Amino acid sequence: MNTDVVVVGGGPVGLMLAAELRLGGARVVLLERLTEPSGHSRAFRMQARMLDVLDQRGLLGHFMEGNRTWPKAHFAGLEPLLDFGYLRNEHPYALLIPQARTEELLEKHALSCGVEIRRGHTVTGIEATPATVVCDVSTREGTYRIGSSYLVGCDGGRSTVRKLAGIGFSGSQPTVRALLADVELADPGQLPNGVPGTMRTPRGLLMAISLQPGVTRVLTTEFAAPEPGAERTPVTLDELSATVRRITGIDVGMDRPRWLSRFTDTTRLADTYRQGRVLLAGDAAHVHFPIGAQGLNLGLQDAVNLGWKLAGTLVGWAPPGLLDSYGTERRPVAERVLRETRVQLMIMAPDPKVDPLREMFSELLELPEVNSRLAHEMTGLDVRYALPPGRYEHDLLGRPCPPLEQAVGDEVRRGLRTGRGVLLLPDGLVEEAAALAADWSHRLCTVRTGDGPGLLLRPDGHVAWADPGDGVPRKDVLLELEDTLRQWFGASGHKIARRALDVTSG
Repeated sequence: MNTDVVVVGGGPVGLMLAAELRLGGARVVLLERLTEPSGHSRAFRMQARMLDVLDQRGLLGHFMEGNRTWPKAHFAGLEPLLDFGYLRNEHPYALLIPQARTEELLEKHALSCGVEIRRGHTVTGIEATPATVVCDVSTREGTYRIGSSYLVGCDGGRSTVRKLAGIGFSGSQPTVRALLADVELADPGQLPNGVPGTMRTPRGLLMAISLQPGVTRVLTTEFAAPEPGAERTPVTLDELSATVRRITGIDVGMDRPRWLSRFTDTTRLADTYRQGRVLLAGDAAHVHFPIGAQGLNLGLQDAVNLGWKLAGTLVGWAPPGLLDSYGTERRPVAERVLRETRVQLMIMAPDPKVDPLREMFSELLELPEVNSRLAHEMTGLDVRYALPPGRYEHDLLGRPCPPLEQAVGDEVRRGLRTGRGVLLLPDGLVEEAAALAADWSHRLCTVRTGDGPGLLLRPDGHVAWADPGDGVPRKDVLLELEDTLRQWFGASGHKIARRALDVTSG
């Protein structure tokens, strides 16, 4: 056995997952077919839920440096915009950061955690058994084989791992063709609605947003299926100019393209996120029309959900079924995102028959309840995992940790930064619950909250248990806490593999 996990794909999702696995004590080798990062930035926005996660891992400061925040987002290009002032989280805004910069920062993080990254290494075959997975790998110098306990494909929508594992990728064929480019505009005033702005005509849709001084992102969408094989044809500046002219009727001067790409609204979801010892995350598990960087944020949260569960399985403390909960929890989240992006694209269609729907939807967006719901859905803050029922229901169960008083929040983040869970104990539970939790001290840290909430947070920051409060016998509260600890953190006891302690103790 060469390593515990082979992660295939060195984009943001693969890098995040590899780092999460190392936090949990697993040995990781990451294989990336490109010899150098592409430098391309299809996504340029980090959503509010992922900002909370980065903060919980001690990474947010690096991501914030030199980048702008935006307290709003569009939904299907409509007015009014979604207002992130409604968000119930620590960071109620989006961070405008190029995907290339995200990848750069996550690579540094992964290397600092001890991930071995091999660039220019392409997986060409896999052989899975009940106990191992062996990958055939091709490089410029030749070929070799690497064995591992598990293999995770984070290698994009055309995932080699998914295909080699025989996992189905069900969904719909493309109905639109779109171009994406970062260019310099001779005169931004040529665009009818300016920058940023959206223009809809009977021939399609044009969106533009300023990424940095002098560089504008131009997105064109034509509501007709692409020609067969078009996805393999490189985009040229002439093609982009002609498409903008066809949609708007205006010759817009563009030059010095930083990046040109094409895509469609192909929407697909993996039939399963796990087949034996092969798992999928990110675009390898789900693809959709890119509106608002949901794909990047969805994939990164796949990684945070999977990392601690797979590491716990490898180190040996994971309870039965923990790894299976990855697909059970994350696949329904992807289904909702795929539905949402389909809805947005339908509303954006230039067909006059859609005009009444757009008008009604714009009126609905003026209602705080609607605006808030869509803002939470767009940012991933609406996610609530369907946790197995306990003795008492609580509105926070399965949800991300709510905002906490600053001193308590700082302690919680210090705990989550190690990849462990966190138990928040109010004064009324401190003595008994702390003694109970001592048996899980290597997988859990405790924080006193005074008169604050009693919560058990999983390593991904989601609430697994909440103190039901007054009126419930303390004995019953402690029994439910103990049951929950066993459910998510395995059997009690101080023994745990040394290699996990070596990673998390720092």
